[in-house]
Amino acid sequence: MLIYNPQAGRFGGNGGRLVERIAGILTKNGHQVTAAPTTGPGTGGAIARQHIAGGADLVVAAGGDGTVNEVAEGVVHSDVPLAILPAGTANVLGAEMKLGTRIERVAERLEEFRPRRISVGHLTCDGGRVSRHFLSMAGIGLDAYVVRQVDGALKARTGKLAYWVAGWSLLGHRLAQLQVETCGVMRECSFALVSKVRNYGGDFEIAREVTLLDDQFEVVLFEGRTTVPYVKYFAGLVLDRLRGMKGVTMLRTGCLTLAGPADGCAYVQVDGELAGCLPAEVRVVPDALTLLVPQGYGTRKDLT
Repeated sequence: MLIYNPQAGRFGGNGGRLVERIAGILTKNGHQVTAAPTTGPGTGGAIARQHIAGGADLVVAAGGDGTVNEVAEGVVHSDVPLAILPAGTANVLGAEMKLGTRIERVAERLEEFRPRRISVGHLTCDGGRVSRHFLSMAGIGLDAYVVRQVDGALKARTGKLAYWVAGWSLLGHRLAQLQVETCGVMRECSFALVSKVRNYGGDFEIAREVTLLDDQFEVVLFEGRTTVPYVKYFAGLVLDRLRGMKGVTMLRTGCLTLAGPADGCAYVQVDGELAGCLPAEVRVVPDALTLLVPQGYGTRKDLT
């Protein structure tokens, strides 16, 4: 089952032909392929569930991280493996597994990949009204606010540049303070990254000691009443000096709860898509999904 987002960047204008070429590659490798486009936000999971119920034994998600997240929601807790063809803006999962940017080449390589049973993250927020899984990360506070501020039309034209524009436009702004509790300890921050991947935004690595194969999150907490300290944090990120930097806390956990200010909304994003507002609980769900990964992913050599 090939589920693709026709609005993803790689499919723009020439999408039909690209889907045909991908389906041709998979057919050549011995698969019987059914291709279906997502028909709007949030539809990928239902499409995946429908075709798994109909006997699909491999689900391939072609699109950005948001599309992959939707499709994974329909595959989680099944025995059917999920494969990823990165075709979006950031492609965090693709970058995490070093798949490259040539979607047809990734399709050709799928036969070399190996199924690994992994844990996923689960988020509950908005007073229990939002409940969803995620493969890569949840971001609470500043980066979720940036996601909310991104201009959709600018994103369609410029890709990642739209996130930089939204982020730097907040320089000097006051930030909501978050209360984060894990392992019985309460901490305060303005941005909490809860991650199962090293890659962040397709370009950087913030949580450097975690992989998709781990059964814990790496959590990175950034303190700051305004966005000004984030200039220092960004420099530390670029120079690989975040760990140990004043105002930055890194820890490992399988569950945490978060609360925001009583007089405002603190936002949550999962896998690059806005999910809702605090309060929230984020936890690891073990043995949740079978993912096709390149040989060697998650080894000590891969981590260096």
